[in-house]
Amino acid sequence: MTDELPAGPSGGSPGGLPELRASDADREQVAEVLRDALAEGRLDMAEFEERLEETYKARTYGELEPITRDLPASGVSAPAPAVSMLKRSAGAVDTGDWSSRIVGGEGSSRWGVAIMSGFERRGHWTVPKRFNGFAFWGGGVIDLREANFADGEVVVNCVAVMGGLNVMVPPGVEVVVRGIGVMGGFDHSQEGVPGDRGAPRVVVTGFAFWGGVGVERRVSKAERLRLKQERLRLKEERRRERLERRD
Repeated sequence: MTDELPAGPSGGSPGGLPELRASDADREQVAEVLRDALAEGRLDMAEFEERLEETYKARTYGELEPITRDLPASGVSAPAPAVSMLKRSAGAVDTGDWSSRIVGGEGSSRWGVAIMSGFERRGHWTVPKRFNGFAFWGGGVIDLREANFADGEVVVNCVAVMGGLNVMVPPGVEVVVRGIGVMGGFDHSQEGVPGDRGAPRVVVTGFAFWGGVGVERRVSKAERLRLKQERLRLKEERRRERLERRD
């Protein structure tokens, strides 16, 4: 009887054995997942660089698998079978509980004004259907990462005159930018990223004159701390596994 050959590099860990050696193609698959996660705001630059370094140092499937354990993927199979690296289809159910964050009502704050000063809207607050931010020789931060939303679509109207405003949104939220800049500008870098199913839509509009409006997609501090703790736990698991294999 002829023995069957194990699965190839794109078919996950051959035979489900994490100690088998990984190929350059396997490492490049993981690197592609990390690049997508960086572009979608799931990783910041420091996290991306740290994981990418671990990826190219990895020698086995067991060392590759934890690097993307907490990330979705870009149409490739996981180095190990315990992880699904397939992106959700358009009709898939969202894993995030966005319905609990779209609460209706009037919103807890409608304005933010900075005249030769600054303002911040952060933490747990309710974004109204239309929030207005104004900065003149000053700056403001409109942080939506831990906020609730009065509606499935909210408008953040930003007017920056010789000043700046920065809108921070969590991963999974769709962003549309419609502002006009005259000797100033609006940041369009976060447009085109599809939102999670059921997630709110944030429309950034307004006017910038000798000023700028930035849009940034970033996880909250609490989520960043959770991910950091998870990475430390995974590192400790890998260290123990290496010691066990060495013994």
